[in-house]
Amino acid sequence: MPKVKQKVQSTVRYLDIQEIKDDVVVLRDGGMRAVLLVSSINFALKGDDEQNAIISSYVGFLNTLAYPLQIVIQSRNLNIDGYLEKLKKLEHEQSNQLLRMQIADYQAFLRELLDLGQIMTKKFYVVVPYSGGGAHEKKKFIEQAMDSFAPARLIRLSQKRFMNFKEELIKRVETVAGGLSGIGLKSQLLDTQSLIELYYNSYNPEMADFQKMTDTNKLRVEDNGF
Repeated sequence: MPKVKQKVQSTVRYLDIQEIKDDVVVLRDGGMRAVLLVSSINFALKGDDEQNAIISSYVGFLNTLAYPLQIVIQSRNLNIDGYLEKLKKLEHEQSNQLLRMQIADYQAFLRELLDLGQIMTKKFYVVVPYSGGGAHEKKKFIEQAMDSFAPARLIRLSQKRFMNFKEELIKRVETVAGGLSGIGLKSQLLDTQSLIELYYNSYNPEMADFQKMTDTNKLRVEDNGF
């Protein structure tokens, strides 16, 4: 038992995230991150002029940035087990024989479609950083790679510094959202609950399908004074 506990503690030491609150991710090194959920466009279906316009707008958007962005594409197998269960329940409750047969046929079609191949769902995210003095953002790639093999340092932010950092971070978020809008992409800032679910699902992809996150509003936590 002590060995298991020691293993968990040693793993936590290497996680970058200190806490998630007020719609931002606070890192152990004092940096902060905001995450935007971004829509997509079907670039291949656009005409040549439209494609060139999109590329030009994207290049212009990147040239306005003085800080790095992380673009994340998350692919997951489409899980419709819950939907199929609802259809099955609806079929048994349906008194109309014709409708009951149609619901059964629809379920069979969906199951056959899933058997033919894996259906993937994709979500697109843009991670916006803020690290105070900016020293961490200016690190070279090799330095950041070396840091990934070392335990994350824990730097606790006072409430005043947290609010100042968050204010600067939100300014960046607004700039990024405006730039994405110019390309024709809609974006939505993830709130605390959505951020927790995103990281929970990312670190526990297999468990996430069976054990859903509890709403953070229903959780009781103690204020740590950060």
